Amino acid sequence: MGPGVPVLRVIPGGGGRLFATGRVLAYGEAMAILYRAELTPGKQEIVTAWLARQSWSGVAAGDSIEMIGAYRFDDPDEKIGIETHLVRRSDGTVLHVPLTYRDAAVAGAEEHLAGEMEHSVLGHRWIYDATGDPVYAAALAWTIVRGQAGADQFRDIDGTLVLQPNTVVVHGFGDHSATAPAITTAAPSIAEEPGMGPVTTITTDGPALAVYRTPQVASDDDGHEGQLTGRWDGLGNALLLAALA
Repeated sequence: MGPGVPVLRVIPGGGGRLFATGRVLAYGEAMAILYRAELTPGKQEIVTAWLARQSWSGVAAGDSIEMIGAYRFDDPDEKIGIETHLVRRSDGTVLHVPLTYRDAAVAGAEEHLAGEMEHSVLGHRWIYDATGDPVYAAALAWTIVRGQAGADQFRDIDGTLVLQPNTVVVHGFGDHSATAPAITTAAPSIAEEPGMGPVTTITTDGPALAVYRTPQVASDDDGHEGQLTGRWDGLGNALLLAALA
């Protein structure tokens, strides 16, 4: 580990999490822990195979995709991984693929199962299209409504958590003082929208959410209130990734 790398340590039984710099990370702040692990099959294989089964994706069996980067949301219960991939088709089209990672299959959610993998640290994982997962819907709504960013990512190195750069940076546009909605159900449906391409609408017991599958440049015409935008190195303008529907 090189000099100057921000380090976060978990204080067992403590009231917060402490950086080497002395900054305390409150429990309400979003963070995700990454592990050095062998994944079988790998994420790119799972994403490619799942996209090939989606009629809206423009990806056929045998096609290759480029993994641009990913962003994460935090599960407050620290049980479910919430990771969204941005990938590029061979024709340059960017696709938006939110996934959740669980340690057990979800009864009745077979239609949303993207695949399964072996994780050398966490064990067998069931991976779902996140638009059908209430935990993802709640995290997305929280990020937008409260105007939050994606989770900071830390790699677990022998019990020490080292801050990692986010390959995709996202930002919700809302009110930091707003009350986040409670969401326990998520029912996705997909339709083509003029100028936006395929859009998954998530109907919940709270606000409805729109997830843009081929995200376009975010317009500044009416501001970004109620939206989630994202960008990565080399991208000129932020893309509109999701919004309150």
